[in-house]
Amino acid sequence: MGQLTLAAAGGAILLFPIAHARAQEATQDAAPESASATEAAPAPLQYEVKVNAPGDLDELLEKNLDLERFRGNPRMDREQLLRLVRATPEEAKNLIATAGYYTPVVTVRVDTTGAKPVVIVDVDPGQPATIDKVELELRGFDPTPPLAASEPYDTEALKRSWALKTGSVFRQSDWEAAKRALLREVVQTRYPRAQLVDTQAVVDPETHMVSLLVVLDSGPELRFGELRIEGLKRYDASIIRNLDKIRPGEYYSESALQSFQARLQDTGYFASVEVSADMSSILSEQIEAGQESQQADAAGAAPDAKPANRGPAPLLPLVVRVTENKQQNVSAGLGFSTNTGNRAQLNYDNLNVWGTRFKSAITMETKKQAAHANFYFPTTERGYNDSAGASFERSDISNEITAVTTISAKRNWGGTNLERSLTFEFLSEDKTVVGLEQTRSKSLPLTYAITKRSLDSLLFPTKGYVINAQVGGALLPVLTDERFVRVAGKAVYYRPLGEKGELIVRGEMGALGSKEKRGVPAVYLFRAGGDQSVRGYAYQELGVKEGDATVGGRYMLTGSAEYQYWFKPKWAIAAFYDAGNAADTVKAAMTPKSGYGLGGRYKSPVGPINVDVAYGHAVHAYRLHFSLGFTF
Repeated sequence: MGQLTLAAAGGAILLFPIAHARAQEATQDAAPESASATEAAPAPLQYEVKVNAPGDLDELLEKNLDLERFRGNPRMDREQLLRLVRATPEEAKNLIATAGYYTPVVTVRVDTTGAKPVVIVDVDPGQPATIDKVELELRGFDPTPPLAASEPYDTEALKRSWALKTGSVFRQSDWEAAKRALLREVVQTRYPRAQLVDTQAVVDPETHMVSLLVVLDSGPELRFGELRIEGLKRYDASIIRNLDKIRPGEYYSESALQSFQARLQDTGYFASVEVSADMSSILSEQIEAGQESQQADAAGAAPDAKPANRGPAPLLPLVVRVTENKQQNVSAGLGFSTNTGNRAQLNYDNLNVWGTRFKSAITMETKKQAAHANFYFPTTERGYNDSAGASFERSDISNEITAVTTISAKRNWGGTNLERSLTFEFLSEDKTVVGLEQTRSKSLPLTYAITKRSLDSLLFPTKGYVINAQVGGALLPVLTDERFVRVAGKAVYYRPLGEKGELIVRGEMGALGSKEKRGVPAVYLFRAGGDQSVRGYAYQELGVKEGDATVGGRYMLTGSAEYQYWFKPKWAIAAFYDAGNAADTVKAAMTPKSGYGLGGRYKSPVGPINVDVAYGHAVHAYRLHFSLGFTF
């Protein structure tokens, strides 16, 4: 009973080496090239290729056969074509074997009855080879002395993760992918120097059975050591140290390195960041061990003598290499929003003002003008991000003109998936409603906010959800004209529909409790309408009517459902229905104004660009909406 063995060390594999060599010779013979040709070549022979093979084998052969590769070659003639035809059966068998069929019957014939010859390749793949036996030999995986009490590596779980199960069809691509996945799962954890020391796939063509052998050696168990920083010049090292959640003695983990690097990149202090573990200590110890082994051999040590116990592997220094951003930066930009009109913005940032990061901007829009300056303190050891600043904003929305001066302090903590903040503000507001008298109010509110994200992508989400909730208010009669309590929440849900479709459901609500609405800053009241609210209406057009103006109400409720169809990887069309309202009573807020329409979507490098045309049912008018990304 004959057998074919596919074997190599370190994960490489050689498939049918003898047949492969023949295929190469056939290809070289078939290649219609002649270095010595000096006279003009005759018109090339034109021919067609037709492959009759089940499943995906036809596509496999059409993409890889030399018959297809040399079609249209200017030096093709009848003799070269016959050489290709003779070589095709062996070449096709080698290709089909990669799909798990090792006893195919391949016939090739040429039909010359038409205007052009047609080479017909008929394939009967036979019975596929299935996996009969899987042997995974895991060497090493012992805790490094004197850390024997450490939690042992779960080798049984590693074996269960092996992708090629008994009874499945053996395919070359699956075999290679399974070995890579097994090795990757180990090297990303406490054994980064693991290796595949032997892999074999033994195929029995008569029984169509395959026996697999994989030998993986874990290498030494490695742990992190002390932090070492390189490239830091003008900024304090605490910026890096406070973001380091890896402690000396912890197991090596590639995901921990990547998370640390991402946190550093998000600070804004660095143009580039590289976080790695210094493997040189391990290499040095291996060199020393090799030298001692050679010395022992030279001294005539017994062949079965065991090396001395060298104790635990050295800790890997945690190395952070950074390139600092320049300290000061000035930038300007122009833009347009269908919510607030034309925009011009000037920014000034300084990364080292009294040990803080200073960010400021002046923004001039058609309906809104603002200026702000904020100081961001380095992240503390407990993961808190503190900031303090001041801002001024003037807006003219739906005939309500407000001018608000704010002084604030904020603490933010958590990660991307769960983010929390606590904001303490003092607001002084002047408000003018067209046709009514001007009012002035001040307030000292405290607000807690939490955001939960579970998305497959932050930039282009297609699956998951985002939820944001806020609760706060001004409860003490200190620098406050009207005490109030306010709650608000919003959520977005993404779900794929089919291969190219996507459903997006969005909702937002809010409620304000106070004895009087007068004296509560307008920013804490609720209005609806606009690009990210109810499309088909102007920005914050839905609210409470006072004279000729629309002002904020005590309650707000909005919802939206949208279907997107991605007819190309970066382009989609969308259909949507929005509804919502803001009012001073719950009943009125729950009497929605609706809008619906169609739009286009484009995946730009900075996020999704959305262009919508919406019809506002209550105002009987169409409105164009443009937005970039999503609100939170």
